[in-house]
Amino acid sequence: MRIISGIYKSRKIVAPKNLPVRPTTDMAKESLFNIINNTFYFDELIVLDLFAGTGNISYEFASRGTEQITCVDQDFGCIKFINETAATFKMPIQTIKSDVFTFLEKTTIQANIIFADPPYNFTDDVFAKIPELVFKNNLLLEDGLLIIEHSKHTDLSNLMNYSYSKSYGGNMFSFFEIELI
Repeated sequence: MRIISGIYKSRKIVAPKNLPVRPTTDMAKESLFNIINNTFYFDELIVLDLFAGTGNISYEFASRGTEQITCVDQDFGCIKFINETAATFKMPIQTIKSDVFTFLEKTTIQANIIFADPPYNFTDDVFAKIPELVFKNNLLLEDGLLIIEHSKHTDLSNLMNYSYSKSYGGNMFSFFEIELI
């Protein structure tokens, strides 16, 4: 994987092969960050990266100037790799080793961007728990985005607070926002 833009642009990061991950492709990541760049100032964001895996998305935020990034993953190897990479590049990334659903039930961290890249083989009911917990527990700041990465075979458009989706090859990003009354 490589960092697309920012102070670490073009840096390659090689994750250990034994991590249980499926990193976001460079093409999909570049497209996603173009969308985010049109709406937010990176240096003003608070980011929560759920199912963080290799930390691929968090490194991109850090490279672009985001200084408040929290990664959550239940795999010790993923957390260890993110901590080592963040230390090497002096990136402001905090990690929490936890089951994401347990974390979402208990945390009080609020963020402008909550990015979730769960396993693609989750059932629709399990995918639905992510926005349900984020919005029930008021974790998304006003004008923020919850972004869920999933396969094109998963349809999240029927979920509460759904806004729109973008497709990049076999990857999709579904965007959720606080509904204003």
